[in-house]
Amino acid sequence: MKGIRSILIALGLFAFACSSASAYDPSPLQDFCVAIKDIKNGVFVNGKFCKDPKLAVAEDFFFSGLNRPGNTSNPVGSNVTMINVDIIPGLNTLGISLVRIDYAPYGVNPPHTHPRGSEILLVVEGTLYVGFVTANPDNRLFTKILNPGDVFVFPFGMVHFQFNIGKTAAVAFAGLSSQNAGVITIANAVFGSNPPINPDVLAKAFQLNKNVVKYLQSRF
Repeated sequence: MKGIRSILIALGLFAFACSSASAYDPSPLQDFCVAIKDIKNGVFVNGKFCKDPKLAVAEDFFFSGLNRPGNTSNPVGSNVTMINVDIIPGLNTLGISLVRIDYAPYGVNPPHTHPRGSEILLVVEGTLYVGFVTANPDNRLFTKILNPGDVFVFPFGMVHFQFNIGKTAAVAFAGLSSQNAGVITIANAVFGSNPPINPDVLAKAFQLNKNVVKYLQSRF
């Protein structure tokens, strides 16, 4: 009995330690946590060091220029202007960010995923064909054609895309549920990794000729 009691006590202490280690306050205990690069005088919170709140200024919460179109002169014909915590330090710990996406005629924002956030997209100019694919094993595709004023949601982690199907430029704005949602563009990650993924792996995975894989890798 004494041995069993000791085991139960040990398991109880282990469970308590685990729960204590993962505990956190349910809501922020200060108004904001402006990110800084000064590691000597800052407190590290959620990936960034925080400025003394008394030293915060309006510029910490401000950005100007999202009215200007991005350069879409690239192979995919699109440009994403990201406004995250690296651009507006005051976004730190707030769990939100914003992007402007410009599309040349028939430009595409290629299939990609945000590993740390969901996305809500608003079209303000042009006509976009958008969609996302659900997780394995269903891989169900949801698509919609959007016009100015239309909104579409891309759930957390889902592979998604936008394609300008019009003959004129298009513009959309998107909100993300993270101060730094990140982005993984599928083609770049698979065929443009550094160092490259073994072509045999990709040839098998995509059911392609190895020479085709090598060609695709050379493009990225």
